[in-house]
Amino acid sequence: MEWQFVQANLINFFINLIYALAALVIGVVAFRLLDRMVFKDIDFIEEIKKGNIAAAIYAGILLLFIAILLGSSLRG
Repeated sequence: MEWQFVQANLINFFINLIYALAALVIGVVAFRLLDRMVFKDIDFIEEIKKGNIAAAIYAGILLLFIAILLGSSLRG
């Protein structure tokens, strides 16, 4: 392999890694904001710890929705 090919792949890898980390941070922040601002009376983390399956499913769907929005917005 040529060094330019390897270098280009490494650059693409690090750019994608930065996008993934940014999406992860934005997703967690968005989930916490929704948890605190929209659902003030419900603490999803505590409900999941108690074994509330409905809260776990809802939180999972919410994270999936945030991931879809972030994925489409980061692609351009």
